[in-house]
Amino acid sequence: MHLRRTTKATLFMVFSFVALQWGCRKYNPDYSTPDDEWRSGGSQTVFDQGSGAFSHAFNNLSDYYERIHEVGDAQFNATFVSAPAPLNPGLGPIFNNVSCISCHINDGRGKIPGRGESAANMLFRISLPGEGEHGNPVPVPGYGDQIGNRALRDYQPEADVSIAYTEEAYTFSDGSAYSLRKPEYTIIKPYTAMPGGVMLSPRVAVPIFGVGLLEAIPDEAILAREDPDDRDGDGISGKANYVWNILKQAKTLGRFGWKANQPSLIQQTAAAYVSDMGITNSIFRDENNGSQTQQTSDEKTPPELKDSLMYSTEFYIRTLAVPGRRNADQPQVLQGKALFLQADCAKCHIPDQRTAVNTAFPPISNQLIHPYTDLLLHDMGEGLADNRPDYLASGREWRTAPLWGIGLTQKVNNHTNFLHDGRARNLLEAILWHGGEAESSKETVRKMSASDREALLAFLNSL
Repeated sequence: MHLRRTTKATLFMVFSFVALQWGCRKYNPDYSTPDDEWRSGGSQTVFDQGSGAFSHAFNNLSDYYERIHEVGDAQFNATFVSAPAPLNPGLGPIFNNVSCISCHINDGRGKIPGRGESAANMLFRISLPGEGEHGNPVPVPGYGDQIGNRALRDYQPEADVSIAYTEEAYTFSDGSAYSLRKPEYTIIKPYTAMPGGVMLSPRVAVPIFGVGLLEAIPDEAILAREDPDDRDGDGISGKANYVWNILKQAKTLGRFGWKANQPSLIQQTAAAYVSDMGITNSIFRDENNGSQTQQTSDEKTPPELKDSLMYSTEFYIRTLAVPGRRNADQPQVLQGKALFLQADCAKCHIPDQRTAVNTAFPPISNQLIHPYTDLLLHDMGEGLADNRPDYLASGREWRTAPLWGIGLTQKVNNHTNFLHDGRARNLLEAILWHGGEAESSKETVRKMSASDREALLAFLNSL
């Protein structure tokens, strides 16, 4: 059922909020009561440890909003096909996947390709050196800013990417051995010659639960934790990204994506439709590819996706609840939490945030949440560098990834591949890839005893 045109205006009103200035520079270990710590998403916490843990709607939605969520759920799962078609037309002609759920599996983390598989569930951003009109990455002529590795009949996939891993051996301070796998990416099968100097950056789809709460954190709270010049001398110099907001026609704070290169959930949703599936919409009216098709933003050419469905999809994503903690009161988990703090991990993975007061949409209003992120950019060192700037994010900087729900990844997504390109095969490897501003924290973990490492992992798996 299509939503009426008035729904769009209603949703805009619903999603506006009154900013409440809130923020603190340092983590306070007494930030909440013991009971609060179990509720990662505040009142929007669900206690489900199964494979559907990431797919619950907000608690206590009205019947009206529950219906919009259900429409968006169906749209998120919808498989698109080439036009003309009676249902879900508009796929391609160049695309990466056929549905939202194909990348965000069970509303969770994407899967990296196995040996010999195409990188269908990964995205590869591409650009040329320099900056675009708004400080954005420069698209590659003939390709755009993302490799489309699938195509409809009579068109060619733009290219594919092969992945090869090299194992590198290391040791903990206690003499125990470990190894990290270093990926190498090679663009293969380009449909036409690529210019020199193309910068390539891999992306794995991120979990989408709780992002409505992240969007509800006031800008002031995020900016209060900025320290780009490291004035306090703690080695942590988080900074904000400012990106082009199409609806506002201005640069605003970026908070979504691996490099915080999207300012809002609606722009992120619209960009995913056009870039990943080739579905044009009212925000992005042009196909995101190069010379194979030349669709323009002629007002006489209607977008392939109706606003009612796009905004319903965004509302579905916005209103996905957060799984609650498990085993938070167990001695090993509490020991791991203390080690997490001692290693200064909480200086970037901020445990507690508070959403703004929002009288128009109470479900997200004034919520104490525990996402374990500051939503800022940090230099993660040469080992994790993609060497591709994105607005103010350098080739070594990444947004702090939220940690809530991370311990359920195996259950929900049937794998434990982490980081922006899935190179880490488990949480410990993800920690040991940290460098740059996190080098000291990584070394602290590397020097831990085996029992302390196990406790730290027990804490992370409780989130």
